[in-house]
Amino acid sequence: MFVKILLIAGSALLIWSAIPRPSGAHGHKVTYRVRAYDTLWTIAADHYSGDVRGAVWQIETANHLQGATISPGQLIVLP
Repeated sequence: MFVKILLIAGSALLIWSAIPRPSGAHGHKVTYRVRAYDTLWTIAADHYSGDVRGAVWQIETANHLQGATISPGQLIVLP
């Protein structure tokens, strides 16, 4: 009897682990259209809490920017 319970529980665990589920790791991406006089610093300060320098780096990395230069009208992803 105990073996049957273990086999049923093991099968249920195996099936549960094989079912695809969203992880939330790649959540909805927020895009932002750069306006006149925006800088990465001001965008980061408006959209993130904590150390702004880290947020600026995340924005640069997510958008493959070579520096902090952005242009009005440019569409950037806010990770």
